[in-house]
Amino acid sequence: MATPEFVLALREQIGHAPLPLVGVTAIVFRDEKVLLGKRADNGSWQPVSGIVDPGEEPADAAVRECLEEAGVVVKATRLALVHQVPRITYDNGDQVDYLDLVFRCEWVSGDPHPADGELTEVGFSGLGELTDVAPEHVRKIALAMAEDDPATFRGGR
Repeated sequence: MATPEFVLALREQIGHAPLPLVGVTAIVFRDEKVLLGKRADNGSWQPVSGIVDPGEEPADAAVRECLEEAGVVVKATRLALVHQVPRITYDNGDQVDYLDLVFRCEWVSGDPHPADGELTEVGFSGLGELTDVAPEHVRKIALAMAEDDPATFRGGR
C-alpha cells in the first residue's frame, strides 16, 4: 500500500505544509539474520517501515507492515529506539516530520517476498552483510539486537 488514505485527506486540507506523522520500523530477526527490503522508490536497502494508522497501536503497525510489504508474520518483542527523522521533502513538495518508533521483532512464519509493490526484493541478510545499508539503519539494527536493553531516545533534558 502506498500513501494511506488519511494522509491523502490531510494533504487536501494542508497542501505541502509539514505534516507530523508517527512511523514504525520493524527490525526482524530470524536466527542470526535480519530482514531487509529494497525500496521500489529509491532502491535503498532497509528494514520494513511504514506509517501508523489513526487509532492503531504502533507495535501492531510494525507487525502489519511486515505482512503487507514482505509477506512475513512477525511478533514485536521490544521497543528499541524512539527518534525524530529529519524533515523529508518528497519530489511532489510534500513535507513530513516522522517520529519513528523502532521495534525489535521476531520472525514467526512466511517466506519473505515483495508483497505490495513497495519493495522490489526482500530477504534475510547476515548481520555481517550490511554493506548496502545506510548507517542510520545499521544503527537501528544494532540497537534492536539487544533483547533486554531499554529503548534509546534523544532529548528529555
